[in-house]
Amino acid sequence: MSTTAFQSSWRSINGPRSNPLPTFKPTPPTTGDSTSEASAAATRSRATLAPPLLNPSRVPPPPPAMARRAPFPNRGPPPPAFDVRDTEHLVSYVSSCLPDPPVSNTARFSARRGGAPGGAPDGADRISGLSDGLLRDIVSRLPFKDAARTAVLATRWRRVWLQAPLAVADAHLLDHWPPTPADAPAITAAVSAALAAHPGPFRCAHLVSTRMDAHQPQLRRWLRLLAAKGVQELVLINRPGPRQVPLPDTLFRSATLTCLYIGFWKLPDAAQLQGASFPNLRELGICSVAVKDGDIDSLVARSPLLEILNIIQGNVKVLRLVGRSLRCVQICASVVESIAVVNAPCLERLVLWDVRGSHDPASGLRTRIKIGTAPKLNLLGYLDPAHHLLEIGGTTITAGIEPRASIILTSVKRLSLTACFGANDAMMVPAFLKCFPNVETLHIMSVKCDEPAGKLIKFWQEASPIVSVKMRIKMMTISEFRGEQHELAFVQSFFENARVLKYAAITAANTRVTGISDNQMFSILQKMDDSRWGSKFGLAVLGTNGPEGGKPWLFQRGADFSDDDPFAPVKIIEGGSFLLCCFSRDSRPCSGDRRKRDGRGSPGALCPRWIFNLLSMQVSFLVLS
Repeated sequence: MSTTAFQSSWRSINGPRSNPLPTFKPTPPTTGDSTSEASAAATRSRATLAPPLLNPSRVPPPPPAMARRAPFPNRGPPPPAFDVRDTEHLVSYVSSCLPDPPVSNTARFSARRGGAPGGAPDGADRISGLSDGLLRDIVSRLPFKDAARTAVLATRWRRVWLQAPLAVADAHLLDHWPPTPADAPAITAAVSAALAAHPGPFRCAHLVSTRMDAHQPQLRRWLRLLAAKGVQELVLINRPGPRQVPLPDTLFRSATLTCLYIGFWKLPDAAQLQGASFPNLRELGICSVAVKDGDIDSLVARSPLLEILNIIQGNVKVLRLVGRSLRCVQICASVVESIAVVNAPCLERLVLWDVRGSHDPASGLRTRIKIGTAPKLNLLGYLDPAHHLLEIGGTTITAGIEPRASIILTSVKRLSLTACFGANDAMMVPAFLKCFPNVETLHIMSVKCDEPAGKLIKFWQEASPIVSVKMRIKMMTISEFRGEQHELAFVQSFFENARVLKYAAITAANTRVTGISDNQMFSILQKMDDSRWGSKFGLAVLGTNGPEGGKPWLFQRGADFSDDDPFAPVKIIEGGSFLLCCFSRDSRPCSGDRRKRDGRGSPGALCPRWIFNLLSMQVSFLVLS
C-alpha cells in the first residue's frame, strides 16, 4: 500500500486530541475558611484520660447541625465511590490502569528560522545533515500519523519512515473522548492502512478505541500483521464490550511480545490455547476478560520470563500462582474463591484490592489466600479479615492463634490491612500481625462500621503486645479515619505498644462524606492520651478529597519497583536535620494548631491549615502533583 493511500485513510478523522485516555482524577483540594474553633481547641490544656483510656464522654459526637448540613457546601458533592458493576466506572478504571503509549500527541514542536539569537539567518538545512539513524530515532518518537507525514518530504525521508520502529495508538487519531460508533470505520481503516504500509518492526500498538465485535475480520488481520512484524507492546481493548467476543488464537503465538494487556474479551477454548507461547513476555494485564478455571494459570506457565501479572474483574474459582520469574501480582475488583501462591521464588509484591469470594455479600464466602513458597515476598496488601481467609504453610490463621515457625513469614516488611474496627472480624487483625513479625511499615484502610459505638473497645484496650508492633514497626498510617470510638481504641492501643515507632499519619475520610470538619477531627485526636504512648514519634493529621472508601488501586503504583512502598499516603524522607514530607495528590493536611504547644515544634506556620508535630524537628513539605 502506498504512503498516499495510508495517509488518506484518516482524512475523515479529526486531529490529535489532548487527553488520550480517561483517568480517575482527584478533586482539586480547596482550602476552607478557618474558624475560631481550631484556636480554642489548640489553647486548651490537654487533660490526661484516666482509665478507661478512651472515655466516650471525652470524645463528643459531631454537633447535630453538622449531621444535617455539609461543612463545606462550596465544595459540592463528594466524588462517587467506585462501583465495578457500573460499566462506565469499569471502562474508565481499566483505561486508568493501562500503560501509556511510548509516544505522546500532546507535545508541541517549534522551529526557529535562523541562527543564534541576535544573529542573521543563514538558511542552512541542518536537518538533512543528521544521520539516518538519528532521524529514525526522531521519527519513531512521533505519533504514527505524524510519522507517516514525514514520508512525503523527500525520498530519503520515506526511507527513514519505512526503517523506523513505529508506535501505533488509535486514540491519537481523535480529538475527543470517548470515541463514538461513528468513529469506528475511519479508525479501523487508518489502523489497517498503517499496519499494511509499514514493514515493521512496531514498538507498540495501543488499540483501545473500537468496539471490535463488529470488526472481527480486521482484528484477525491486525494480529497476523503485528505478529509478523515483531510488535513488542500490545494493548488491545474491546471498547466498551461485550466480553463474549473471543480473541483470535493468533494473538497467543506472538513470540516478540514483551507487554500484553487485553480487556473486555473472551479467552479462546483450552484446545486453542494449547499452542500458546510468550517466550519474551514480561508484563501481562487481563482486564475484565471472560476466563475459565486454569486459563490464567496456563498463560502464566507459558510465559517463562513473566514478571508482572495484573488482573481486573477476574471471576474464577481457583488461581494458582506458579512462576519462577514472577515479581509482582496485582488482583483488583475480582471474585476469586482461592488464590494460592504455590511456587513463586522471586515474588516480591502481592496486592489484592477489593477481592472477594462471592458476588453476594450475604453469602459469607471469603477468598482463601494460601501462601506457600514465596521467600522474597516483601509487600502484601490489602488483607481484609471480613473477606479473606489467610493460610500459611497449610495452616488457616484464626483469631487467638499463637505464632510458630510454620505460620510466620519473616520476609514481609510492608503490610496493608483493611479492617472495620468495630466488627468481630477486626479481632483477626492481631492474628494477621503475628504472622508477619518483621513488618516495618503498616498501612490500614479503615472501613465504615455500622456496629454499636462501644463494641470491641475493651478488646483493643486489653490486646496483648505483638512482636512486630512492639519491636519492628517504624511507620504506621491509617486512612479513611472517621474518629469513631473503636478506631480511637485501636490507635491508642497501637501507640501504647509501639516502642520503635518514628512516624504515623492519620488521614481523615472526606469531610463531605462524614460531615465532620477538619477542625473537629483534629480536636478529637487531640484528646488522645499521649502520656501512655510507647515512644515519641512524628504524627501527621491529613484529610482527603477522594471518594468514600478511597480511590481504586492503579497497577502503575504496584509495578513501580523504584517506589519501595506504593501503599504509603505520605512519604517521609530524612535528611540530617530536616524531614521532607511528600503527600500523595489525594491527601491534604488538616487544619490545626499553628503555634508551639507542650514544648513541641509545630511547623504549621509554613502554610495555613497544615499541622505536622515532629518533636522539635525542622520540617520541609512537598505536595506531589
